[in-house]
Amino acid sequence: MAAYTAEVLWSRATGEAFTDNRYSRRHLLRFDGGVEVQGSASPQVVPLPFSVVDAVDPEEAFVSSLSSCHMLWFLSLAARQGFVVDRYRDLAEGVMAKNPAGKLVMSVVTLRPETTFSGERQPTPAELQALHEQAHDECFIANSVKTEVRCEPLTPPRS
Repeated sequence: MAAYTAEVLWSRATGEAFTDNRYSRRHLLRFDGGVEVQGSASPQVVPLPFSVVDAVDPEEAFVSSLSSCHMLWFLSLAARQGFVVDRYRDLAEGVMAKNPAGKLVMSVVTLRPETTFSGERQPTPAELQALHEQAHDECFIANSVKTEVRCEPLTPPRS
């Protein structure tokens, strides 16, 4: 069993109000490898200036974790099958909606991976679809959430 850590740091600015809900949501996300990323509530959830546009919000982090996990599995599976992937790009999107209990949830995340291959061995459309299906089945993050995760790969140009 592996454990993963992240440290989240926030502090109230000197003199900043708090109980009136008018405080900055800017915070720091520090990961176990030493990487630090600015975090904030989404400006779609908390209005400016109390949120920060140029920081990662939890909703973006959630979507990117699903996308990243899928990509890493896809690359591993493609390599095992002898396909050479030159580029992988995903324009992933998460949609917030109310669940049956009336709570806001990330209701669906759609991955839209686009891959470029080189070499003699190129995947057929069926092989490409199978790679994405297997990557989805193996993704630890997708297996850990209730959110519907869709994969709609973009078809690579054929040479």
